[in-house]
Amino acid sequence: MFAMRPATADDIPAVEEMILARSNWLEEHGLPSWRENAAELARQAKNPDGDVWVLASDDGRIIGYTTVQEQTPPWGWTEGELNESAHYLYSTVTDPAYRDKKPGTVMGLWAVDRAAQEGRTWVRRGCHFPELVRYNETQGFKLVHEVQRTHTKVYLMGRRAERVTDMEERFRAL
Repeated sequence: MFAMRPATADDIPAVEEMILARSNWLEEHGLPSWRENAAELARQAKNPDGDVWVLASDDGRIIGYTTVQEQTPPWGWTEGELNESAHYLYSTVTDPAYRDKKPGTVMGLWAVDRAAQEGRTWVRRGCHFPELVRYNETQGFKLVHEVQRTHTKVYLMGRRAERVTDMEERFRAL
């Protein structure tokens, strides 16, 4: 069965391999990839703050990776939004071999459930592509702000934290 767990330094090779597999998939579909940043992103698995998580099977297969921050980045959000309790997701990557099973959706719902369990009001995330906005909307996230950051537009999204009662079945279905 799959479950979310904190990432460790031992996960770096598997995480990098998964990011490169996703990069291949993105490039095959004419989308920008994370190829040139794959090693750097994978090395964040050894972050001692414990904010990097992997979606892994009992036998150690890693099919997802994300970072969960305790604070929303200060840019792009209103003062009132910044004062609301939230988790902020970023650098979410999944193994394209599992795409049909929707591990990204499972990870998003896990974050929504975890935030609710910890008494947070929101789960927020940012992305750079309209395609990701549409994908995140399928998970119940809503577009809140569009922000121009230097040369990149960032789409800021949010979803209220709530308990997700069928998480175990969702992990089992992977």
